[in-house]
Amino acid sequence: MIDWNNDQLSVVRQCKIINVPRSSMYYRESSESNENIDYMDMIDKEYTKHPFLGYRKMTDFLCRKGHLVNEKRIRRLMGILGLEAIYPKKKTSIPDQAHYKYPYLLKGYSIERPNQVWSTDITYIKLDKGFVYLTAVIDWYSRYVLSWRLSNTLDSRFCIEALNEALTKGKPEIFNTDQGSQFTSIEFTGILQKEGIRISMDGKGRALDNIFVERLWRSVKYEEVYLNAYVAVDDAYYGLRNYFEYYNNERPHQSLGYRTPEEVHNNLVDRDLKSA
Repeated sequence: MIDWNNDQLSVVRQCKIINVPRSSMYYRESSESNENIDYMDMIDKEYTKHPFLGYRKMTDFLCRKGHLVNEKRIRRLMGILGLEAIYPKKKTSIPDQAHYKYPYLLKGYSIERPNQVWSTDITYIKLDKGFVYLTAVIDWYSRYVLSWRLSNTLDSRFCIEALNEALTKGKPEIFNTDQGSQFTSIEFTGILQKEGIRISMDGKGRALDNIFVERLWRSVKYEEVYLNAYVAVDDAYYGLRNYFEYYNNERPHQSLGYRTPEEVHNNLVDRDLKSA
């Protein structure tokens, strides 16, 4: 537990001692009402099961559950959660001209080894009286979670911290993201360009372009988040830290031949290094 009033040790020093990223500790209680927080939790759970639901169908879902909500309210809450229905759309929207949007490079692309393709995304984590955002960097081939961070805001800082940590463990040929402002920022893309990593971005409204991160979020939610009532950000941090250690090192995946991500990622990387 971080002691904010400790006169001998600064917050920076305390975080270093217990190996907690400093950005994970700066949490401010949400300004949303408890009612809206409850709606956001219901929306998140239903979207995790049915990611094709847009705000209209989500409004209908909540109304059928007996909640008097309108489309404007649910659209706003889904925007806070960063949720958008997954379906092909006509190209009627005008992209933000402030940042360059990179093409999607992975259609029909064969993933054959670790460190070939990495990707990242952001999801919502409920707390007792608010919420935080979770980002993670995952290797597509092995499903190995290379890094993760929590934040109470959607600025790019925590995404950049996760990226920098992941790059201490290797370097992909291609890095895939959605078109969120965190990932189109000059600082984020500049790190990838400096490392000579090709940048790929999902089509707007096509979260399944980043399917392995979507599957990771489903596992995280059903196997950890929904089973535990996080009171504060440090509860979420320690719960998620334990879960990702389990996910990487102990949880076998059917798609990996019932091996763990750590076994697939590190064993194949070691073999490739020996043959180089």
